[in-house]
Amino acid sequence: MELHEALAQIAEIRRTMARTQVFRGYRAVPVAFSGLLACGASIYQAFWIRDPVGQLDSYLALWVSAAFASALAAGVGMIWRAKHAPLGSWSREITILAVEQFAPCVVAGGLLTIVVARSAESSLWMLPGLWSILFSLGVFASRRLLPRPITAVAVFYLVAGLLCLIVARGPHALSPWAMGIPFGIGQFFAAAVLYGTLERHHGDQETSI
Repeated sequence: MELHEALAQIAEIRRTMARTQVFRGYRAVPVAFSGLLACGASIYQAFWIRDPVGQLDSYLALWVSAAFASALAAGVGMIWRAKHAPLGSWSREITILAVEQFAPCVVAGGLLTIVVARSAESSLWMLPGLWSILFSLGVFASRRLLPRPITAVAVFYLVAGLLCLIVARGPHALSPWAMGIPFGIGQFFAAAVLYGTLERHHGDQETSI
């Protein structure tokens, strides 16, 4: 029992100390790639899904696929870096913390999408704005593990989501640019922050992941 309690205390101490580290698992290239995906998906929608309300299944499939591809690219990089991190680093603990902080907004966005698509079709036009707002909450939740300028990215997504709720309605409901502009610019912005603060001068030197 004493050994079990000691191990639990050690694990909690490592977890607490991990909260003070800077998470380097988010990299500029995968984040910029997700921005390119957003731009590409918006262009695809503009040409091939001209009536997104009438082609709701195609619209949702397009953007859910883009989100999944973005998450997959980021996730693979995070897992690889955690697996190959030096012994004694905070890789595992801080990666788990990062996932725990950002995952709720992803889960909430998925559940919200299902509910709106099935039970609140009159509110479908709100999805792009709500997705952007939820994403901003995920970035806000993660900011303690990331460089301080990332807060500006969270603010950008929040403002972009609110503007979408104001502008992207009526004939502009589910416009491809309601997704392409916020997530394209937002992800390029985030990539620039990550590169400028974590990668440009620090390279791969890591005391944390």
